[in-house]
Amino acid sequence: MSLNKATIKVHIYGEEYPIKSEAEFAYVEKVALYVDKKMKEVSEKLPQYSPARVAVLAALNIADELYKEREEKEKQLSEVEKKASNLLEWLDHKLEEVEL
Repeated sequence: MSLNKATIKVHIYGEEYPIKSEAEFAYVEKVALYVDKKMKEVSEKLPQYSPARVAVLAALNIADELYKEREEKEKQLSEVEKKASNLLEWLDHKLEEVEL
């Protein structure tokens, strides 16, 4: 990642947006393409909706994906923590057996 903010022009849903970011161009472009794709998906299902409404619905879809991913990662982390705790208990028990 660069330390200098640069303005990158991206196209989302037929509009050009100048984005000021420290991120690499490829990353900003990738994010913009994803938002564009989500907006087009909503628009295909609901062609009568205004661009503003399409944007809000696309944002809700993206937020839903984000929250589901976070929940899954939290679940996985919880499982790893539980396994680590069980392993530590087992090791403690084995060390007690050795010390006896």
